[in-house]
Amino acid sequence: MKFSFKTIFALLAMAFLVAACRTSDSDEPLNPVNPTAEIEGFLKIKEITNATHIIELYSKSGMTHLGYNDLKLRIKNKSTNQYEKGANVTWTPLMHMATMAHSCPRSGLQKSSVDGSVYGGYIVFQMPENESEYWDINIEYSIDSVSYTATSVLKVPASEKKTVNAFLGNDNIKYIIAYIEPTSPKVATNDLVLGVWKMQDMMNYPLVDGLTVKVDPRMPGMGNHSSPNNVAAKQTAAGKLYSGKLSLTMTGYWKLNLQLLNPDGSVVKGEEVSESNLSSSIFFEIDF
Repeated sequence: MKFSFKTIFALLAMAFLVAACRTSDSDEPLNPVNPTAEIEGFLKIKEITNATHIIELYSKSGMTHLGYNDLKLRIKNKSTNQYEKGANVTWTPLMHMATMAHSCPRSGLQKSSVDGSVYGGYIVFQMPENESEYWDINIEYSIDSVSYTATSVLKVPASEKKTVNAFLGNDNIKYIIAYIEPTSPKVATNDLVLGVWKMQDMMNYPLVDGLTVKVDPRMPGMGNHSSPNNVAAKQTAAGKLYSGKLSLTMTGYWKLNLQLLNPDGSVVKGEEVSESNLSSSIFFEIDF
């Protein structure tokens, strides 16, 4: 096959153009992730530092609170002032009590994007801090086979509304149920998302599979009336959170009465609401 001088020149020019579009470091992506865009919609809670890095912790409110927390973090190298993209990260929240310490339900940390520097997950704080008891978080990570750690205290104050329940079921298992969605409820049939975990030991709280959470929303200030078309929360697959429907017919204060059921339909915890029993022993509260 013969090539003309014009054809060879065109091929060389194209190759030069492609090379010019890349950065000087061939390992860098052509379209690097914008560090600011990665945390859009999230506010910094605090910076956790050690000798080599600054770990930035984020949530949508800029705070940690009692119940379910959707969190993000990223790790800035103090020497280069760049965010690390190749870290393997784990976290362990710990409640320090007078006579013991324990953790809480939490997910693993996953990178938000392949080329990004942000890692996301959730933590469910099942009890608030007080004058003598507090939460901290230990973050362990490795970069290029070098291990690092950093620990800092987190603020988890008491909440005005109940969004998490920790209780002993009649099967002698300690459960934690947390309200997750809707975060902005409407007068409508809302998508409901809950989480159900169990206390395996003081440090491990895995998701529980195969249960049902019945929800009966009531307005105590309006004759304790309910609403139609609510759907009990169930998993779509093992290892997933629980999804259902929450019908809210007007704005105001609602108590979401709960019943936790085993796969055979027997009640693990919670009572039906009736004229003689105005509330279940496990419930959430919302006001919008």
